[in-house]
Amino acid sequence: MAISSKAKKASPEPDIGRETRLELYRLQLELRYCEKRAYDLFLQNLIKGTSHLSLGQEAIAAAFGVAMRPDDWTFCTYRGHAHTLARGASMEGVLGELMGRQCGLLGGKGGSMHLTDVAKGAMGSYAIIGAHLPIAAGAAWSAQYRGTKQVAVCFFGDGTTNIGAFHEALNFSVVWKLPVVFVCENNLYMEYTPISAVTAVPRPAADRAAAYGLPAIDVDGNDADEMYLTAMAAIEKARDGGGPSLIEARTYRHSGHSRADPAKYRPEGELEQWLKRDPVVTYRERLLKLGFNDPTLKDIETEVHRKVDAATATAKASALPLIADIEKNVWADGSAAWRN
Repeated sequence: MAISSKAKKASPEPDIGRETRLELYRLQLELRYCEKRAYDLFLQNLIKGTSHLSLGQEAIAAAFGVAMRPDDWTFCTYRGHAHTLARGASMEGVLGELMGRQCGLLGGKGGSMHLTDVAKGAMGSYAIIGAHLPIAAGAAWSAQYRGTKQVAVCFFGDGTTNIGAFHEALNFSVVWKLPVVFVCENNLYMEYTPISAVTAVPRPAADRAAAYGLPAIDVDGNDADEMYLTAMAAIEKARDGGGPSLIEARTYRHSGHSRADPAKYRPEGELEQWLKRDPVVTYRERLLKLGFNDPTLKDIETEVHRKVDAATATAKASALPLIADIEKNVWADGSAAWRN
């Protein structure tokens, strides 16, 4: 049976604590403002190639960022800026990487689609659809074998549910009761194609959970509180040896698939309806209704703007990678010495 938004909430506003709510708001703002700045930098021709923004999907990344333990692992897609930032990766490192600068997380050599910060548990952004699900399962198997109680959380889009790796990773994760949480960010579109046009079930992830003995977890991906409670429950289950979870988070990207996509395939009025459920705006409104004062929220907003501006200045001032470094960190020795 599906775990719906209404079924999960015992009360209209679950008590998750004042500090947790403020952290959820702050983190959503950081993800929103940083990606908007990335868009501005792209228009200034300071970000080359393309980039894939998750504007409108911030509640999912923020909720897991707050819920996860520092030594847990995140695996995400090319639309992974928010998930990388949510794990504590530096903003100047992310913007610097997008701009191809030495201060970038990968020294400016990886770019938008390959963000990684192993020290923060951000284990890479994967451009091959579905490729990271078996890798996340492997990381979870490692944690299980070593008894570390670490949890792997794997984020992917709705289109991934039609890829073989999705089904293979789920199957083995259930068989071996691996500590992994699979999170489908269903933003309705697989690149330019509506997921509903090419999928036999209405809910591409939740409706397939039963095939692997898992409950259907269908949540409002634009509700940071609901996402946080769902994340905490799934992570706790995995950490306690209860095995994997498959979560379908319903959300919507405000922009096109990439910066080259004007998203004209979307029905008229669809974006406007989803903008009314903007996770950042609605969360601020919720905090005010719960008694948080406006000056407190404005202080957070001012500090986040300052942080984004400082990170932008650092990234702009950073040098381009050296030609002498072009062959560094491009391959690994797969011998026994490397494995040991």
